[in-house]
Amino acid sequence: MENKERKLVDVTTGQEGRFRWAAVSAMLLAIGAILRLVSPSIAGISPNWIISMYCLAIVLFRLPPSRALGIGLVAGALCLATSKSMFPYGNLISEPVGALVCALIVGLPFRMKLGKLDLRPALGALFGTLASGLTFTTLAKLILGLPLNVYLYGMLPVVVTMSVANTVVAQLLYYPVTALLGGFAAKQKEN
Repeated sequence: MENKERKLVDVTTGQEGRFRWAAVSAMLLAIGAILRLVSPSIAGISPNWIISMYCLAIVLFRLPPSRALGIGLVAGALCLATSKSMFPYGNLISEPVGALVCALIVGLPFRMKLGKLDLRPALGALFGTLASGLTFTTLAKLILGLPLNVYLYGMLPVVVTMSVANTVVAQLLYYPVTALLGGFAAKQKEN
């Protein structure tokens, strides 16, 4: 028998990396879902890693609101499946709101740098998490008929705590993930 060597053919379409944002976003959301499933509650608070991951994806690719809304819907479905809350369906509304707010913050035409430090990841995650958390807790209060004291002193401090945590996580992960992507996201931002 002859052993024929196969040659690889390179096909160039001019659209390489066109959907890389979707693949990276899906990967980050999957990582967030796994972390959410395995993370223990700390003082009764379960971290929602999915929010920091979709904020990171939105910041990395500077996604327009329409794509961010799509990521938010997927994140809401993932949160619904991984929720430890007594009101999991609120995620289907709160996560798209959070993703949309993150995209609007990231898309602002202002310079968001402190020296060489890009603050878009921190600001996007902060406001995205606040929007998501406030939407979720307000819906839970209204639909479940929770007392105002539970809302003000039990739920809102958790939203603020998670917002600070997601701000730190998104800022810390931004540069390593950008380096892992080989600067692709930065090149796409320039185009």
